[in-house]
Parts: sequence; structure tokens; C-alpha cells
Amino acid sequence: MYLGKKVSIVLPVYNEIENVREAIDEFLRHPAVDELIAVDNNSRDGSDAEIKLTSAKYVKETAQGYGAALQRGMREAVGDLIVTVEPDGTFRASDLDRLLIYSQDYDVVLGTRTSRILVWSGGDPGVNIDFFLRMGNWAVAKLLEYLFNGPSFTDVGCTYKLIHRRAYEKIKNSFTVKGNWFSPEYMIRVLQHKLSVVEI
Repeated sequence: MYLGKKVSIVLPVYNEIENVREAIDEFLRHPAVDELIAVDNNSRDGSDAEIKLTSAKYVKETAQGYGAALQRGMREAVGDLIVTVEPDGTFRASDLDRLLIYSQDYDVVLGTRTSRILVWSGGDPGVNIDFFLRMGNWAVAKLLEYLFNGPSFTDVGCTYKLIHRRAYEKIKNSFTVKGNWFSPEYMIRVLQHKLSVVEI
């Protein structure tokens, strides 16, 4: 719980046997986390068994796709603050504090992996983003920023996002993307509904 608000973590899981259990355990150790929903998106590597060894809520989503898994997990969440993040070993539970702090002032808090300090100078070797992916994410983010008169964006592909339930309720029925392009759609829906948003 964070300032009286329940916090839900949603993990989309597709063949993450090497990292999923450690990610679940790490986020569940965070004192603000009230529930963790791990959405198995037809994994074939035993990820489902790893999830079931933890105290995470196991959910099976048979509609294939990153967006389908995240949307299912967000629907299952009961928290006042819903956080999406991938269990691939590149995101840390300790960074949740940063999103929570900004949640006091914004409806939506978006993470970025393109920070000059963390990535461009090689400051964080755990960040899973190469030069071309970084530049592509930056270019599409700037396009969204221009098209929707949004705030400064640098990364459309980062899964680490926080949304207040009241804001989620406004946009949840407008989601259409089941595949990999769900993240930019999420950002577009936030801008279309004029929710307050910041990228950190």
C-alpha cells in the first residue's frame, strides 16, 4: 500500500522461465505491493509452473500477444494503482518508488529506457535496449508527442507504467491492440483522454 492506495503489479509472461520467479519474488518483497498478477500468455517453457511456486495470482490468457496479456492482467487487478512491468530481468522493483512518488501528481507515470545517463553512456548494463531499438523508440515517441500535443516522450516500448484506477477506467474500453504495439496505443489513449501524464 502506498499512501492509503493499494498497489497491483501486472506481469505479462511468455517463456520467461529464467527470470519470472525472481521477478515475482523481488516485486512481492517491495513494501508497497499488495498483489501481483502474473499472466501466462501460452508459455511453453515451464513458466506457468514457476509462477505457481510463488504467491502471485496466476492468470492464463490464451489470446496470444503482449497487449492481450497486459489487458487481461489490468482487468484482473484490484489495486488503486496498477503497475505494468516485464519479468525479463531488466526492470527493478526498487524503481517502483520513483513511479509511486510521481503518482501523487499525475494520473499516469511512464518509465523510459532511453535516459542519456542510464543508457546512452552505458550507465546501466541491465537495460535491454540496443542502439537501433533506442532510436526507433525515440522517433516514434516524438511522433506521438507531436501528433497528440503531449508532454516530452522518449520511449514508446517501455512496459514499466503506472496508472490510477480512475484513469484506467476511463481508457480501458478503448484498447484494441493485442500484440506488441499495445504500449504506444496505451500512450495514445492516455493522451486522447487528456489524462495527466509524465515520463520518468
